[in-house]
Amino acid sequence: MPFYAYKGRSNSGELMQGVVEAADENAVASQLMGSGVTPVSITPTRAAKAAAGKGESEDWVARLTEKKPTSMDVQLFSRQLYTLLKSGVPIMKGLAGLQESAISKSFGRVIADLRESLDAGRELSAAMTKHPTVFDNFYLSMVRVGEMTGRLDEVMLRLFDHLEFERDMKNRVKSATRYPTFVIIAMVLAMIVVNVFVIPQFVKVFESFKAELPLMTRILIATSRFTIDYWYMLLAGAIGGFFGFKAWTKTTEGLLKWDRYKLKFPVAGKIIHKATMARFARSFALSSKSGVPIVHALTVVSQTVDNAHLSKRIETMRDSVERGDSILRTSVAAGIFTPIVLQMIAVGEESGSLDDLMDEIAAMYEREVDYELKTLSAQIEPIMITFLGAMVLVLALGIFVPIWSLGKAAMH
Repeated sequence: MPFYAYKGRSNSGELMQGVVEAADENAVASQLMGSGVTPVSITPTRAAKAAAGKGESEDWVARLTEKKPTSMDVQLFSRQLYTLLKSGVPIMKGLAGLQESAISKSFGRVIADLRESLDAGRELSAAMTKHPTVFDNFYLSMVRVGEMTGRLDEVMLRLFDHLEFERDMKNRVKSATRYPTFVIIAMVLAMIVVNVFVIPQFVKVFESFKAELPLMTRILIATSRFTIDYWYMLLAGAIGGFFGFKAWTKTTEGLLKWDRYKLKFPVAGKIIHKATMARFARSFALSSKSGVPIVHALTVVSQTVDNAHLSKRIETMRDSVERGDSILRTSVAAGIFTPIVLQMIAVGEESGSLDDLMDEIAAMYEREVDYELKTLSAQIEPIMITFLGAMVLVLALGIFVPIWSLGKAAMH
């Protein structure tokens, strides 16, 4: 698009000037008036384009290394836009202010693109679809509902709360799994060190005695030799297995099976299930309170659930509701809710306050997830102690017992 140099006056009478990119002079005038500037003169210019090209050639390294927009940027954007809309600020003027105050340059460019799309006559939800990595399907659907109902400010506030819940849940999961992850990594490194450096030294000792070694010792020696002689095959197998697994989980069938297996993991499976159901209940309540029909709400919510197996179950619920079944009957058939939750759904559907009951269900799941995360270390410790004990037992039977037996024989 061409560039235009403009001069104008702000609401306080201050002289404003600059260069903008737009389709034509009318688009420039609309953009300026939307941001609270009364245009005085608008003239085409080529200097901005040349300067932009020069700047892009100089700043390409900065573009590659700059931080991409994060969920925190979207969360703050939702809260700020709610405040501006609630105060009666025009959306174009509000976006202009958010663009100028944006801390992240990359997100500032996203806001600038939203302004251009709105200036061209598009809706906000349609403008956001150009940035799928920044605004997910649930966010877009809720913004679209806010535009249809005229309650975009309320939707933005609810989206802020929803993103806050998502961020808090992810942070708690990361915090709870940090210690077990370090322990598992330490165990793997210890096994590598023992196989590569420790056992070969004991082999020299065993060979000096020229005696028959126990079965466990021979197994450890064979494992150590295979690791040293064919380490490149093990490395290639690990890398190939990793990328093969990633490719398998990218297929529809593979992702469905993997997400179903994750729910059966000891300790972690129930946390994943409860956290996902808390997200489902919170998203459903948000959609319902925003005036979204139940069928459409289930469609939107199924896209926010980060588990393909549970998402498919929710889509099955949507299909049943679309055929005329009740929410309670479809929830029972889905087989993903506990009896207590099913009872709360029944009460909510009977009383017409399903959205409020869904909020309570989400809060209940969140409390259970919080408890599970707080006790996660205590639940994992017996498993880790068992593995550590098994590793020490194998080393004792394979290395120290033969040394003790050979030393005892040498003394006699």
